[in-house]
Amino acid sequence: EVQLVESGGGLVQAGGSLRLSCATSGFTFHDYAISWFRQAPGKEREGVSCISNREGDTSYVDSVKGRFTISSDNAKNTVYLQMNNLTPEDTAVYYCNAKSAVVGWNGEIYEYDYWGQGTQVTVSS
Repeated sequence: EVQLVESGGGLVQAGGSLRLSCATSGFTFHDYAISWFRQAPGKEREGVSCISNREGDTSYVDSVKGRFTISSDNAKNTVYLQMNNLTPEDTAVYYCNAKSAVVGWNGEIYEYDYWGQGTQVTVSS
């Protein structure tokens, strides 16, 4: 059974820090790209950061560059999102996503896409 369990959310004052964790199980961690998304009330879900476990490449949405850092612990099958200098605009439910695509023996592409339940981050001004 595939599981993605987020933790580390909470209430913090502006300028503070939080570290989110996404503990995964049930799939081959190394073969997946793990992303953090967030959704604020009344807004669409947006991608925040992503790490490719295979290549180690990382990416960030412009609004968090220089403040957030994504990292991966392959031994623990866990991805972290270190969030510094938080602002009220970072308030949202943060979701962990695991995605992979493989080419089968018949040439077909099989896509795998899993989500966690989310963790609330609230930043007060």
